[in-house]
Amino acid sequence: MKRIMLKSKIHKATVNEANIYYEGSITIDEELMDAAKIVEYEQVDIYNLYNAARFSTYVIKGERGKGEICLNGAAARLASQGDLIIICSYSIYEEEEVANHKPVLVYVNEKNRVKERRVRQVLDSKKSDYI
Repeated sequence: MKRIMLKSKIHKATVNEANIYYEGSITIDEELMDAAKIVEYEQVDIYNLYNAARFSTYVIKGERGKGEICLNGAAARLASQGDLIIICSYSIYEEEEVANHKPVLVYVNEKNRVKERRVRQVLDSKKSDYI
């Protein structure tokens, strides 16, 4: 059996631009991409903490160190400047890989600078308390 698991997330990033006239995507500061192990053109899910919008798009690399989080194209209609969002990437793992899977959790400050990076161990899938 295969499972879709959280690979990484950037938690509570602040949207600092929304560009309706650009081709669809999200532009993310390259420093944040590296911290979360997200690559350019990777699919991500976006969760807006202000309006509960949830949507998928792909990543475009932003300038390193600028703190850029910019929603582009149609996605720009789903968040406004100043909104807090969670950016998640997922991957498919074989059952045997799940116990060793360690998602990367990146927490940022109000300027979208990394304030903490955690790597979490998934619960052992063989234990009875595994959900």
